[in-house]
Amino acid sequence: MTEIIQKDGTWSFDGDVIRIVPGGDKSVGLLRQTLGEIAVPLRALAGISFEAGKKTGRLRLRLRDGADPLLQLTGGKPADGSDPYVLVVANDRSGVAEYFVDEVRRAMLLEQVETGPVDAYLLPGPSLPITVGAGDATVTFDGERIRLEWNWKTEESKASGGARTLALTGVRAVEWLPAAGLENGYLRFRVDGAGQSAAPPAPKYDPHAVELWGFRKDPLMALLGAAVVARLPHPNAAPPDAAPPALEAAAPAAVPAAVPAAPDHDVLLRRLRELGELHRAGVLTDEEFTLAKQAVLKQL
Repeated sequence: MTEIIQKDGTWSFDGDVIRIVPGGDKSVGLLRQTLGEIAVPLRALAGISFEAGKKTGRLRLRLRDGADPLLQLTGGKPADGSDPYVLVVANDRSGVAEYFVDEVRRAMLLEQVETGPVDAYLLPGPSLPITVGAGDATVTFDGERIRLEWNWKTEESKASGGARTLALTGVRAVEWLPAAGLENGYLRFRVDGAGQSAAPPAPKYDPHAVELWGFRKDPLMALLGAAVVARLPHPNAAPPDAAPPALEAAAPAAVPAAVPAAPDHDVLLRRLRELGELHRAGVLTDEEFTLAKQAVLKQL
């Protein structure tokens, strides 16, 4: 196993998974502390790099588009200091960081990891239930319902309607914008129903939004939003009502039976990776995995 330990956190790699544990240093952001340990499967990676600096360097993971609900919500980069996929590395450990990069890249090459977009989340998102108080509300999500409870700082016209409970099945999208300068941020749930086709009201007045003012706990609302996003349909997935390919129409006219063509080499390698994933997930027993693997290897 390859490992690098810093004040900012610890990263370890066992050949299949990169485990990220936030450090206890005061510079570690609240989002990272709250999120805790993350297990990033190799197949979720698009790349890894080490960026040297004058005093410290940065070890950075790049995930495949659509792999992580948190990055999906935040547009690819959480607020400053909250990115769990960046590790601050002291200059005297830069050699270890470069070795870590080489090991991960070698594994990606050997496993022939695809680095393009995915149509399903490869990381589960924050654990449930989750409750966050920030801005003008406290929000709780239990996997089925989102409850927004207003505080004394909420605009009166917004608070007058009382607490809101939204069913996950009625949520179409989640929007996140951090506060920047004099501009407030927000976490908004776009829901089905009347009035949702038009532009929503400003977050200050929107009963489906939390207004954020740039305080310390604001990034935690991104975690709550990511927990919801992880349970919504993936944006890259095919629509549920999409028609399957017309296999019969594409089939050739009846011809005399022929010897099947040998499977493509890349297809067989991909099948081996799939079998390995099923085995690691416990779907296949050791015996089933061995037999299936041998059957594929005979065709190579």
